[in-house]
Amino acid sequence: MISASIMVASAKLTAQTIIPIETQNNALILQADADKDLGTIYFGKKLSNSSEYSQVLNVFKQTPDYTGMLNSAYTGSGSRNLLEPAITVTHADGNNSLDLKYVSHDLKKIDDDVTLLSIVLKDPAYNFTVTLYYKSYYKEDVVEQWSSIKHNEKGNVTLHKYASANLHIKGAGYYLNQYHGDWAKEMQSEESKLTHGIKTLDTKLGTRANLFQPSVFMVSVNKPATEDEGTVLFGALEYSGNFRTDLEVDYQDNLRIISGINNYASPYTLKPNEEFVTPVFLYTLSTQGKGVASRNLQSWARNYKLLDGKGTRLTLLNNWEATYFDFNESKLAGLLKDTKKLGVDLFLLDDGWFANKYPRNGDVAGLGDWEENKEKLPNGISSLVKEAQNNSVKFGIWIEPEMVNPKSVLYEKHPDWVVKQPKRDEYYFRNQLILDLTNPKVQDFVFGVVDGLFTKNPDLAYIKWDCNAVIYNAHSATLKNQSHFYIEYVRGLYKVLERIRAKYPTVPMMLCSGGGGRVDYAALKYFTEFWPSDNTDPLERIFMQWEYSYFYPAIASSNHVTDWGKQPIKFRTDVAMMGKLGFDIVVSHLKENDLKYCQDAIKVYNEIKPIIWQGNQYRLSNPKESSVASMLYMDENKSSGVIFNYLVNYRYGVNSSLPILLKGLDAAKKYKIEEINLYPGTSSSIKGDKSYTGDFLMKVGFNPDVNSSRTSVILKIEEVK
Repeated sequence: MISASIMVASAKLTAQTIIPIETQNNALILQADADKDLGTIYFGKKLSNSSEYSQVLNVFKQTPDYTGMLNSAYTGSGSRNLLEPAITVTHADGNNSLDLKYVSHDLKKIDDDVTLLSIVLKDPAYNFTVTLYYKSYYKEDVVEQWSSIKHNEKGNVTLHKYASANLHIKGAGYYLNQYHGDWAKEMQSEESKLTHGIKTLDTKLGTRANLFQPSVFMVSVNKPATEDEGTVLFGALEYSGNFRTDLEVDYQDNLRIISGINNYASPYTLKPNEEFVTPVFLYTLSTQGKGVASRNLQSWARNYKLLDGKGTRLTLLNNWEATYFDFNESKLAGLLKDTKKLGVDLFLLDDGWFANKYPRNGDVAGLGDWEENKEKLPNGISSLVKEAQNNSVKFGIWIEPEMVNPKSVLYEKHPDWVVKQPKRDEYYFRNQLILDLTNPKVQDFVFGVVDGLFTKNPDLAYIKWDCNAVIYNAHSATLKNQSHFYIEYVRGLYKVLERIRAKYPTVPMMLCSGGGGRVDYAALKYFTEFWPSDNTDPLERIFMQWEYSYFYPAIASSNHVTDWGKQPIKFRTDVAMMGKLGFDIVVSHLKENDLKYCQDAIKVYNEIKPIIWQGNQYRLSNPKESSVASMLYMDENKSSGVIFNYLVNYRYGVNSSLPILLKGLDAAKKYKIEEINLYPGTSSSIKGDKSYTGDFLMKVGFNPDVNSSRTSVILKIEEVK
């Protein structure tokens, strides 16, 4: 995995110490030179002869590096560095300079796939140490990187910047694919060429951090990568708070990527012997286009990061769009019967079930008062759990435990638990404020919301955890150092989630944040799935789910069939099946054939969901570039797959005029393709009795016959044995 001939544990420095981080296809090569400066000398496709890495720098004839630090593996500030630093400090004596020198490195093989490299750097003038960590996943070509900062100076040190990673890439040009959005408009992509200077991707929202700017991005090297061609880096910070990624094209025309916690309003006072550990920065490099990078990341997520990534998921019926806040026991009992009639696994009770003095009859009151509303639910949640069991389905519930309405008993009793500035007017996001998770008492309270529900209702089977507000007027009534607030808030959140998972390790939980405002891999360690967007219009969702799929596997994406959009029930359901299927409709209002279609579709979904959840995903026809969106999921054996096809352009006469080239097949195998999930009373125009070689399907293609009368077509592809 990593060449033993050029790397040994706790290596002693020679004139040049080369430290490779190699995965199956790629290599990140670091070098400590004779002056003990640690730099990146290569990042790209792995060389066959590892001894040649030492020759890489000799073939570049670029402008001189006046600083000797342009390729630094973790750039300090205040010494001779002239560009954006990864770390900035003020020492206990007031000195603002930092010069990090290589001390040693150590390699630990965790298993056949995973290796952890640590590299110790130290300032020779100060007792100040940074340890860089590189956790590599060989088969998946994925690397996680973070840093640990520590000192033993005579007094406190102030950290002004504290990045997780500092990458250095050489190329003829760099193209950034970034994302932006807002509520109901998540994951809007835009690509541009990076020019000299710094492009910053960041958020200062405190929580619901991805609302306007997700932390995920792609960088193509030399030219914009396509689905199947080009060199591209996928990057993401595993963090649920303020992030910052700087992409700097320097005067040598190289690209420096520095990513970590946003240091906005957050200088951190580091005590002697205290360890500051940064969040993980995640990246994968592909020299064969975006498709390979995304499949690597999805496989890594299922195997190592996503909670229960290799497990199963529950299909569900949610009451939100059927009732909103207007429901009672009898209405919910009817919906529970509809849950069984529909054929899904679970009924999810959404917002509005709690609070009495200030009843939760709208979004203006009740948040924080997590007792059952006696008027709506006189017999409590437990009676609903039993009613669900009587209908042979499970029961789940919505909570938003980090939040509080000013109109609540909790706010009246504990105003000091609320995030707000004492000298400023309160300012609300969705009529609510945020509880101060830097406060251990608040952490206990939030944990108690979940623990109390399960203590009273042991058979509760699912939690939807929402987070609808951002942080205004950031201030803690109990935190001594307010510049630590944004960091301590996220630490508090993770402490609560750790406690929940320690006691309830297997309960499925949906990560929701007014849509996709908190989708990141640090949070997904604790959640089985996420809610991509409150926008469930299926046409919109095709585009959103397409973009999310580059970074997250289908098993993590909660997709619901709702009444948003004007498309028929088949189109809406087919789109939702490209992930974890759910329904948010009034089942009793469905026409007879619509109900039968949904019931049949759930049976079909239960048969094909292992392929969707665990298969390799191939994007066949991009909805941004074509009138037809097409996505293939194929099992590891290349023997069985599912192809989703949708019409995304409704102009007159538009159809799938050209065959769609398939991917991921075995060229030598023969396959049959048949249409599945048909609407009652309709027949397919596709004859399923023909067979094709994988070679034919990947070179000539297959036409799903999508048109205005067949706007959604699901195909099953099976090897002919």
